[in-house]
Amino acid sequence: MESTKDGFDSSFLYYIFDVLFASRAIYGLLKAYFAGKFERLRLQEQQRLQRKPVRVYMDGCFDMMHFGHANALRQAKALGDYLVVGLCSDEEIIRHKGPPVMNEKERYAAVASVKWVDEVIFGVPYEVTAEFLDRLIREYHIDYIVHGDDACYSANGQDAYYAVKKAGRFKTIKRTEGVSSTDLVGRMLLCTRDHHIDNIHGEHKVSERTGRSSRVFFNEQTDDETSLSKSSTFLPTTRRLIQFAQGGRTPKPEDKVVYIDGAFDMFHSGHIETLKAAKQLGDFLLVGIHDDHTVNRYKGRNFPIMNLHERTLSVLSCRYVDEVIIGAPWAVTEDMIKTMNISIVCHGTHWDEPHNNSDGFKLDPYAVPKRMGIYKEIPSSSNLSVMEIIDRIVKNRAQFVTRQQKKQAQEQQYLETKHFVQEL
Repeated sequence: MESTKDGFDSSFLYYIFDVLFASRAIYGLLKAYFAGKFERLRLQEQQRLQRKPVRVYMDGCFDMMHFGHANALRQAKALGDYLVVGLCSDEEIIRHKGPPVMNEKERYAAVASVKWVDEVIFGVPYEVTAEFLDRLIREYHIDYIVHGDDACYSANGQDAYYAVKKAGRFKTIKRTEGVSSTDLVGRMLLCTRDHHIDNIHGEHKVSERTGRSSRVFFNEQTDDETSLSKSSTFLPTTRRLIQFAQGGRTPKPEDKVVYIDGAFDMFHSGHIETLKAAKQLGDFLLVGIHDDHTVNRYKGRNFPIMNLHERTLSVLSCRYVDEVIIGAPWAVTEDMIKTMNISIVCHGTHWDEPHNNSDGFKLDPYAVPKRMGIYKEIPSSSNLSVMEIIDRIVKNRAQFVTRQQKKQAQEQQYLETKHFVQEL
């Protein structure tokens, strides 16, 4: 071992130099690696920002908007970045399918409220012709046209998307089974309660008629009730709830939480306008949805037309809603207000008259929030109700029965020929 005169070990000095040189080499390698990595990330981000957003188009009648429609729009949005929805006019629907139940203003409000929709074009043709496809590409910069895996035909029997498929711009999504406008009309006309969920056991009720026979609405000699019964069943899953709840957030302690409850049966434009007004009262909108048993006790007959699962998904699809309570209590309690940090409890001025005058419904469900000074009534901008929707169907009974029978035949054909399609 070499040493200087004063006893200093020179090998230690060499060791220090080795460490310094090695450190410098490692530093150089790390610097080069991360410089390259950061540059790649910068370029990727730049490319992402420069990438042309994929614009997707989906059209339809969207009559009696339900969660099946909303799920189709959700899947369509998943295929791109921007979703444009085409809405047919009343006149166009009458020409191809017969009279719609909901008018074009009501249908527009329903479609525009869905949280996955970015833009709505009103007055589109039922059939996407080559000319209209060209307009969609030029004016709206549409990349793809989307439809479910069930066939769609125009009044002349032509595939409504033939031109789109020929141009190579058609994309298919999985149709949501177990619910359709056809099925909902059947429930109203047949007056069944077999779609209700037992609030104790969580099971669907066995098929049963309401006290008043369905023959109040039907001509026994000419109408076929079998053609109005459903062919497939909605199977609620946690995955579906998560999909529809996406985009929801947790309220902050300082947020003004607004609570509104109801049945929200046949979720329609009247509900939507009230929810929009409720959301404007605070920062976070919490919606309570009553279970089937509670709604049926209050309204009677075969209400609700849509069961709790179906109504929950419809409400969750609305862009104004932040969170829902599934099976909310009839009366708002002080404990509930404290637990949920509720600042305002509200309700629309339009009320459905109770069918059942039992003691449970004689009590004011909003007595507590009124006493606490946090209750607010929202002026209802629409008198639309489930009974109004039923009345529209009954008045055009013959036309709807004929259409139902035709749709049932198409539905049966779809079920017999369907194959697995991966849902997005």
